[in-house]
Amino acid sequence: MIRFIILATTLFLFLGLGSPLLLYEWVLGKSNPQARDRQCVAIVRFMFGLLLKISGTKVSVEGRENIPEGQAVLYVGNHTSYFDILIGYTTTKGLLGFVAKKEMLRYPFLKNWMEYVHCLFLDRENLKEGLKTILTGVEKVKAGISIWIFPEGTRNENTELTKLLPFKEGSLKIAEKSGCPVIPVAMVGNADIFEKHIPFIRKRSVRIRYGEPIMVKELPKELKKKSGAYLREVIIGMLKEMEDEAAS
Repeated sequence: MIRFIILATTLFLFLGLGSPLLLYEWVLGKSNPQARDRQCVAIVRFMFGLLLKISGTKVSVEGRENIPEGQAVLYVGNHTSYFDILIGYTTTKGLLGFVAKKEMLRYPFLKNWMEYVHCLFLDRENLKEGLKTILTGVEKVKAGISIWIFPEGTRNENTELTKLLPFKEGSLKIAEKSGCPVIPVAMVGNADIFEKHIPFIRKRSVRIRYGEPIMVKELPKELKKKSGAYLREVIIGMLKEMEDEAAS
């Protein structure tokens, strides 16, 4: 419980007392948006790294060599924990925005930091607005900003690691329309940190594996039509492999 209190207090202080920093970044963005982007993602990565240390989480990173250097990509991963985002940010390089639900816009200061690191806010009930979000994501990727999406659409509470929820078929449109590589991501053990025993935070060792790049446009026609389902099977295969390795 103490870890939860310290972590929550740290996050609250950063968001509450960081308003002058937000103002500075807003002013900087008027004259040098590229510098603001670099600074904001560095600040967010530092804070997420600090929160992981407070929680006692040790992260084992595998397959980082599969991430192309100097190129924006679409990360596609399984989703079991709030800590997925922290782990994703702290194990990647370059500019990165996550696709989040539009309800996150309700939270002052948090939404500002999310906007400054190019997060996208998806309205899951409005197809027209959803399409606009995808097109915005395409423009961000073309501008060199990687995007991370959880195609399950929500946190998966299944206790069996490989029982992923169905992937939304529109999830890979950003990669399809921008031509960027898709990096499949498999994460193991993240829910053990917090979700399996709320409100307690436990010290845990977790694993994240980055798979080989996939070009949606180069998939066979039958797979391209159901690219979401195909990526789901790829990630399930990665999770099974990690599960087998842990058991051996």
